[in-house]
Amino acid sequence: MATTEPRAAPALTSLSHGAGCGCKLPAAALLPIVGALAPAGDARLLVGTATADDAAVFALSEDLALVQTVDFFTPIVDDPYDFGRIAAANAISDIYAMGGTPLTALNLVAFPLERLGAEVLRSILEGGLAVAGEAGATIVGGHSIDDPEPKYGLAVTGTVDPRRMLTNAGARAGDALVLTKPLGVGVITTARKNGLATSEQLAEAVEVMSALNADAARAAVAARAHAATDVTGFGLLGHLHSLALQSGVAAQIDAHAVACLVGVPELLEHEEAISGGTRRNLAYAEQFTDFAPEVAPWRRWLTADATTSGGLLVAVEPERAQDIPGIAVGRIVSGDPGALLVV
Repeated sequence: MATTEPRAAPALTSLSHGAGCGCKLPAAALLPIVGALAPAGDARLLVGTATADDAAVFALSEDLALVQTVDFFTPIVDDPYDFGRIAAANAISDIYAMGGTPLTALNLVAFPLERLGAEVLRSILEGGLAVAGEAGATIVGGHSIDDPEPKYGLAVTGTVDPRRMLTNAGARAGDALVLTKPLGVGVITTARKNGLATSEQLAEAVEVMSALNADAARAAVAARAHAATDVTGFGLLGHLHSLALQSGVAAQIDAHAVACLVGVPELLEHEEAISGGTRRNLAYAEQFTDFAPEVAPWRRWLTADATTSGGLLVAVEPERAQDIPGIAVGRIVSGDPGALLVV
């Protein structure tokens, strides 16, 4: 009698039309839609949708406010535990970008249970649980739906002192811009999916993506930073544009100062290492960014890389920049709000 071997579950990324934060709706299409919505009328809402910030802030008292955010996405790696870790770190990062402390989180799950099996889902949730625990946050429940394309993330609630919170709207001309993680995770994960990046490169990218921004946030608050955001799916240029626009200033990036993961310049010589999200990001950024002629094409792609769980981008007085763990990559300048120059 013939026997049938159990069929192996497909790789997570094979079910994903876009990897991680690269599956975001394009900024050029999304922001006008959100911007046209009626604003909330509650005076306790200190930060809402009007400034396209990383999270909402709702005042409870003079010295206490809730910080709320939600983020989920499709698989960026095949290892389910790592996928869970990365997705959780990415969602919690929005709390840190506001200078807040995460408290609780709810799982958001879309999953083809029959096709991938309970063990894969359990591993994803365990990865998320591990990173939430590292952040000091408690996962208190969640919601799941059946979906042929896996998706995972968290809705996170934290707290902040509204007198010391960080927003994307306070940058001042003369501020230094500090980026707390290297770029290139989108390049590496896209290249790996297409057979170009090595296992070692992927492992480094996973560790960068799953690392919390807790220390960077504490340092930014202690340094009395004027503004902050985290760099994710819209790339460095997209998120810096939003920060500069909301702050009423312009900004300049020193392309040679922007750190990247090992091997990224070489990978960017291949078209297969450039994701669709990154291509959309650069097309969008060209509407408000001038590139100096000497900026190499690969550096232009790097500044638009569709990043997942990236670092904080902090605007701070130059003399305090060294107090924040990262690299100074540019400066805030006077000029048309939101205009960028890459030199």
